[in-house]
Amino acid sequence: MQQTHMKQLVYTRIQAWKRCMSLAQRCTNMRTLKPTHAVFITHGLHLNNYAVSKLIAFCALSDSGNIRYASLLFNQVQTPNTYMYNTLIRAHSTSSEPYLAMHYFRLMLNQSDLEPDNFTFHFVILGCVNCAWIVPGRQIHSWVVKNGMVIVDAHVQTALVRLYVECRVLGDAHMVFDEISERDMIQWNVIMNGYVKCGLASEALRVFRDMLVRGFEPDDFCVATGLAACAHLGALWQGKWIHEYVRKRKGLDSDVFIGTALVDMYAKCGCIDLAVEVFEGMAKRNVVSWSAMIGAFGVHGYAAEAISCLERMQVDDGIKPDGVVLLGVLMACTHGGLLEKGKALLDNMKAQYGIVPKHEHYSCVIDLLCKAGRLSDAFELIRRMPMKPLASVWGALLSGCSIHNNVDLAEIAVEQLLQLANDDRGEEVGAYVQLSNIYLGARRSEDALRIRKMIGEKGIKKTPGCSMLEVDGKVNEFVSGDVSHSHCVQICTMLDLISADSFQEL
Repeated sequence: MQQTHMKQLVYTRIQAWKRCMSLAQRCTNMRTLKPTHAVFITHGLHLNNYAVSKLIAFCALSDSGNIRYASLLFNQVQTPNTYMYNTLIRAHSTSSEPYLAMHYFRLMLNQSDLEPDNFTFHFVILGCVNCAWIVPGRQIHSWVVKNGMVIVDAHVQTALVRLYVECRVLGDAHMVFDEISERDMIQWNVIMNGYVKCGLASEALRVFRDMLVRGFEPDDFCVATGLAACAHLGALWQGKWIHEYVRKRKGLDSDVFIGTALVDMYAKCGCIDLAVEVFEGMAKRNVVSWSAMIGAFGVHGYAAEAISCLERMQVDDGIKPDGVVLLGVLMACTHGGLLEKGKALLDNMKAQYGIVPKHEHYSCVIDLLCKAGRLSDAFELIRRMPMKPLASVWGALLSGCSIHNNVDLAEIAVEQLLQLANDDRGEEVGAYVQLSNIYLGARRSEDALRIRKMIGEKGIKKTPGCSMLEVDGKVNEFVSGDVSHSHCVQICTMLDLISADSFQEL
């Protein structure tokens, strides 16, 4: 009799377990999860790690979940397992509070019966990436090496490369990258992207060429990154070579991201006709493609064509413009001097396109007003902005004052720029030099001399200018004041001779 009762009790508990787990699997949002949690408590399953881990995973990782509720569930568990820790570390690493990934990692280390695994390291490093935490990231890197996981786990390797790229420690990023014996496309793209973001596009192209030499076939992301590097450098010859490679690779020539990257590359290399040719030949276009084409027209002074694209994207492809597209049109109006068009677009953005103007939209129109000599209107618009004006706005006003010699507004603009400079010596010297030139233009030489003296006393130096020139596929950089060239003396001597000859002819 007692044995029968025990069997019945076990059977009842198994059925209750199955019903509870079925309820957990059917959860689609927090409204259905909370009653399920209550059922778990009623049947004592809140004490079972496996059962609770299902609730934690839904709350932490589902788009319909609640990461804070997941943390509350976790806090009620007496002895959390590795899966629970990894779930919360993973969820927080990509959340708005990525530093909490490190918090749960440290809790895990304090639990003596648990050891971090490859998933733990991968997610906690991603948390450091999203916090841009280099010191804790280095410590975890050391731990990873000590545990031998960097050698075997591709996700951990990629996360470490991302960490050093995000923290702009590219030497360490490449060191980790070089240690990877079997690289994948994601790792190649991460290191290339890092160089591009840090302004080292020539290094990104070197990595791209190395990838091809080693027999890797780049995917669409790697090709797009290579084209972005060409665009940054103005490396037209290399960009054309990549374009030819795309034509020969089946599937790549129809990729919307590569097509967009080609449009941007040709435009930035000065070949607007080739940019248009690629754009018109694209089988599919998205809002980014239209934005690239509009930006290309704007930079090359084809304001009317940029405005036409705004209409075409809606009619031809049924795509609604976003804030980036409208910014491109405003920039085209600025380059083309279309004041009324630009003002009308800013005024009607909300009503016509449902987009609230942001700071950059106001900045564009203020720049447009300044170039048109409407400095008072520009200053009035600055005062009416619904957000605090940043350096780009005051810089546009200062440039306008420099062109039209308005001393009073220039002094206001410089005062505001210096407040926003945050000890950026480059911003400071730029503002002071422009103000000095404006004083000279207004024949206020004493004020100009005072500003120049102030620059000298503060020891502020202007960042030297840099030019780039592509010759036979190789990009050469020239920096003002650089004397490191092996033939520097001969070059300077020749320049002196040319200058002397030119002077004598005059």
